[in-house]
Amino acid sequence: MISSAIRLARVGSTGELVAALLIALGYPAIMLAALVPNVWAFAAACAVTYGADHYLHRRGSYLISRLSKVRAGLSIRFLIRQLLLILLLARTAELADRPVFYAAIAGFLVFYSFQAPHGALLTVIRNRRKLPVATRNVDLASRVTIPDAPPRALNHRAAEKMLHLDLFAVVGLLATAVTDDAVWGAAGVAITLTLALAYTAALLPYTRGRRVPPSAEVILGRLDEWLAEYRPETVLYFSGSKDSAYQVNMWLETMAQLETRPLVILRERAILTQLGQTSVPVVCVPGGVHLMNMDLSTVRVALYPANVGKNIHLLRVPTMKHVFIGHGDSDKLASVNPYSKVYDEVWTAGRAGRDRYALADVGVRDDDIVEVGRPQLAPIQRAAGTVRETPTVLYAPTWEGWDDNPGNTSLLLAGENIVRKLLAAEPPVRVLYKPHPFTGTRSAKAGAAHRRITALVEKAAAAREADPRWTVDTAVTGAARAELTRIEAELAAFSVETEDSTDEAESTRDGLADPEREAAVKRLRAAWGEAFWRAVPEWEHRIVTGPHPHLYDCFNVSDAMVSDISSVVSDFIESGKPYAVTDSAELGVEEFKRQNTAVRAAVILSNGAAELDELLAAVRNPAADPLSAARHELKSYLLGPDEPASIVQFNAAVADLAARAELRNAGTLAAQSPVATDDEKTPGGVAVEQAEIEAAETAEAAAPAGEPADSTLA
Repeated sequence: MISSAIRLARVGSTGELVAALLIALGYPAIMLAALVPNVWAFAAACAVTYGADHYLHRRGSYLISRLSKVRAGLSIRFLIRQLLLILLLARTAELADRPVFYAAIAGFLVFYSFQAPHGALLTVIRNRRKLPVATRNVDLASRVTIPDAPPRALNHRAAEKMLHLDLFAVVGLLATAVTDDAVWGAAGVAITLTLALAYTAALLPYTRGRRVPPSAEVILGRLDEWLAEYRPETVLYFSGSKDSAYQVNMWLETMAQLETRPLVILRERAILTQLGQTSVPVVCVPGGVHLMNMDLSTVRVALYPANVGKNIHLLRVPTMKHVFIGHGDSDKLASVNPYSKVYDEVWTAGRAGRDRYALADVGVRDDDIVEVGRPQLAPIQRAAGTVRETPTVLYAPTWEGWDDNPGNTSLLLAGENIVRKLLAAEPPVRVLYKPHPFTGTRSAKAGAAHRRITALVEKAAAAREADPRWTVDTAVTGAARAELTRIEAELAAFSVETEDSTDEAESTRDGLADPEREAAVKRLRAAWGEAFWRAVPEWEHRIVTGPHPHLYDCFNVSDAMVSDISSVVSDFIESGKPYAVTDSAELGVEEFKRQNTAVRAAVILSNGAAELDELLAAVRNPAADPLSAARHELKSYLLGPDEPASIVQFNAAVADLAARAELRNAGTLAAQSPVATDDEKTPGGVAVEQAEIEAAETAEAAAPAGEPADSTLA
């Protein structure tokens, strides 16, 4: 019941639901108390709405933005409360004709007159502190002075703080209504106005002078100086929404292991805030013109994890080789996107990727495909060959995709059947449900199916926990939970500066790599993962969302997996464990296997999921698993050989392509520099040549205006 109400109200917890109800009931209560009038009831209702509002803002509740969209935003809620206070004073005997009543009206009017300059100053400060580029692990501080941001007390949740200054006036006027002493009301209004004026004035120094960051031209010039000194050779280029940050995060460790000098280029600030821990230099360049004017003359290889419209801004650079590396190996149509023709090469994990392009016939030449393995799969543990008392089955469906093709995801037609059968399995198994982060973003039906599956798992988990047959070693889980608390506190201490600093300029100035800190965070993350699973009984059903635990951590604690056509399946094959894939489009087993390479060693499920028994039999008796040998063979075909290691293959591919780019650049330079005749060396000839170059540069700088707008292609 409560879970349904939470989902209906679009809030994140029971606490948020309670706060929302208090706000919904509080304002009518305030109005009723003002009409009666009853000062104490009015004060109590005001206190409840103040507290509930503050709680929702602290939690960052989605309800706050929803209220703003229906014209019940923060300022309106405060204004309504103040107007109702005026009504209370008007209804209270003898106050309506006294100076304090008019002082209250004038005071609130003046108080609201401060809101505009206060908001304008904040906007000016934030705009002036928004740099043309934002960086991590790039030393700009030694080249340019970036001043501190306004103190957090002034800048953080500033509108909320400003509006809450009315508390002094509200309390003072209520005290006047109770005691009939106008001094309280006058003092409260005076304090509110004085603090509002002081708050506004305190922001003024940050709008000019040395407290304003340098101009865009200066910042870009210093960045070019750093680039000239660092001389990046391999770039990872990415553009997308904040929800797609995982696509670039999966490549950060690989970039850190490159034998060439790496650089990550991002196009959206939202991605930068979601970027994982890395020591690799990162430059976020939202503006296309700024990107095209960056000095990337030393870059020889550009790597692209996604096919998006903004790729064109770097693809136009002829001095580097461009490579599509994708964000996973799968049989989805996105893995053979015709857009891939724009790249010099397409890198796949194994032979399967090459054959996939040949079969699709989308114009990508076989000579342009290079097999490099999957360096990211190193953390995945191989099957141990042992049988646990309560095996774990991971259900990791992909999202609904951009259209309503039933083959996109098993959630809609098969998800509930799969989960019900797993929960009812005998002998019993544990279910881990890890949905794709995009689930429900396009299709309301997929979102509803996800919520129903979540309810099924939660209900089964509660029933199993209440069943005395399922025992918990409290000593082990208790110690693990204590360790989790300790580790989380240490991680919070490391991240508190990052979380507290929402100022982009400060983050750019201070965001330098700290090898010791990075190593400590990495060690703590690993320890957190181990403690997390120890804190959970091995039989407890779980719903796993968010970045932690990582998908690969779920692989390592699972004995089998059920999924859809996606890179998740290809990655899981690295483990050698049994897996099942749902034929949601009902193509039939043979046709489904013909169309999708990754399922050739899988148990194929119909939408009714009747075939799950085959998967569970393989889990319970690995020696009799009929698909074990097929999985081993498919692994090599999909993901490449075990030797040499994937990172070795990847580095070799980068080095080879960089050498070819260097050779091409040398040839191009030679072709563009013919030996001049004596006539051509005249001063007039030189002037004409210089004019032609300048004209070409001017035309090139104007090119962005005609380029296509950003659009996600894969």
